[in-house]
Amino acid sequence: MEITVAALAPTASAGTLFWPGGRCLCRLGRAGIRSDKREGDGATPSGRFRLRQVLYRPDRLPAPPRTGLPTAPLTPHDGWCDDPADPAYNRPVPHPYPARHEILWRDDGLYDLLAVLDHNSAPVIPGAGSAIFLHVADPAGQPTAGCVALPLADLQTLLADCGPDAHMHILPAS
Repeated sequence: MEITVAALAPTASAGTLFWPGGRCLCRLGRAGIRSDKREGDGATPSGRFRLRQVLYRPDRLPAPPRTGLPTAPLTPHDGWCDDPADPAYNRPVPHPYPARHEILWRDDGLYDLLAVLDHNSAPVIPGAGSAIFLHVADPAGQPTAGCVALPLADLQTLLADCGPDAHMHILPAS
């Protein structure tokens, strides 16, 4: 299945996400969509990315998400390395971790349900961007740090339509 994401304007942090089963508004990185993604730039990378895995907070969702993608529950010790100098860059790590990393067990609900995109994963290039997820949107409408975000109900509907062949095509800004 192909999922397509397009920004509403060239530098917009809002966009539209389409898939064969529907469409919805989405939030993008605060710097819009860029083809030259770099760590910490606040941009959502353009390109075509496989949805690798779905992670979820079992204490916040009543049941594992319906999806044809591999799923795993998050734990309070899950993190994701975003330090380009560390050998685990753009990989899951246990929290606490000695290098800079993102904590996936968040209080704000944004990672209650997320899909890991295969951006910068084969091979991992230090500094080319890490932790690019499809996750729950901020209810106040804030942009992401580079991910794609949807309201929880839309994310659940989309993931229910996804199988192992699901890809997200993030169109370059025009």
